Amino acid sequence: MRNEKEMMDIIRNIAKEDKRIRAVYMNGSRTNPNVPKDIFQDYDIVYVVSETASFIDDKTWLDTFGQLLMIQEPDKNDLAIEAKGDNFQSYGFLMLFSDGNRIDLHIETVENMKQGYISDSLTVPLLDKDNILPYIPVAADTDYHVRRPTETMFNSCCNDLWWCLQNVAKGLWRDELPYAKEMLDSVVRERLNDMVSWYIGMQHDFQVSPGKMGKYFKVYLAETYWEKYKGTYSDGNYENIWDSIFHTCDLFRGLALVVAQEFHFSYPMDDDKNMTMYLQQVRELPPGAKEIF
Repeated sequence: MRNEKEMMDIIRNIAKEDKRIRAVYMNGSRTNPNVPKDIFQDYDIVYVVSETASFIDDKTWLDTFGQLLMIQEPDKNDLAIEAKGDNFQSYGFLMLFSDGNRIDLHIETVENMKQGYISDSLTVPLLDKDNILPYIPVAADTDYHVRRPTETMFNSCCNDLWWCLQNVAKGLWRDELPYAKEMLDSVVRERLNDMVSWYIGMQHDFQVSPGKMGKYFKVYLAETYWEKYKGTYSDGNYENIWDSIFHTCDLFRGLALVVAQEFHFSYPMDDDKNMTMYLQQVRELPPGAKEIF
C-alpha cells in the first residue's frame, strides 16, 4: 500500500505536468489535526482547471494515479446531467485503488473555486500556478463543531422524536418491517443523534466535532452512555426492535434533561410519559386488535 508521501507526490506531480490544472487543494479528514490517521483515510483533492470537458471526455489521464479497483462518478447520473447539461463547472471521480488507497478527486473551474474555496475551514492549498487561490487560515475543524441549540431547535427535536416513534410502533404492529426499521434507524435516530451531539458539545464548550454521522460518539461519550447508545441498535427480530425503542427513549430522556437544564429549556415530560405509555400499549397489542386502548 502506497504511503501518504507517495500518494501526495503522485497527486502533485500529475497537477504540475498537466497544463490544464492550474491549482490544487485538499480538504477532509487528512487536513484535520484532531482526527487520528489510519489506513482507510481517503485523499479529498480538488484540481482547479481551465476547463472540465477534456477531463471528462477522455479519462485515460486517471490511469496515472494507479490501478483502479472501482470508480464512481456521482455527476454522471441522469439527475446531474439533467441539471448541468454538458457544461460541468465541477465533476467528481471517486477512486478506490488496488492497493487500498482511495482518492476523492474533484475538478472544478476557477469560477467555481472562487465561490466555495474559503467556505470550508478544513482546506489546505497544495499548488497554485497562477496565484488564484484566495488566502485561507490554517486548516481547523471549527466549521464542524457542534453548535449550541436554540430553544426552538431543542423543542423541535423532542417533538419529532416522540411523534415519530408512534410510526415505528404502528409499523411493527402491522408487520411492516422495512417501514418500521427505516423510521427508527433514519428518522428517529437523526433526532437522537442531534441530542447526543448537543450533549457532547455542552461537555466540551462546543469546541469539538462528533464527526460525520456521529462516528466519534464513542470517543466523547462516557462509557455508560455509550453502552446505552449501542443498545439503540437492533436486528430484524421484533422483540429486539422493541427493546431498542425503549433504550432509545431512556437515552434520549436522560440526555435531553441534562441539555434542558443547562440551557434553561423546558423538557416536554408530558409528551414523554404519554408516548412511553402508548408504545408500551402497542407492544402488547395482539394482531388483529380492534382498539388500541
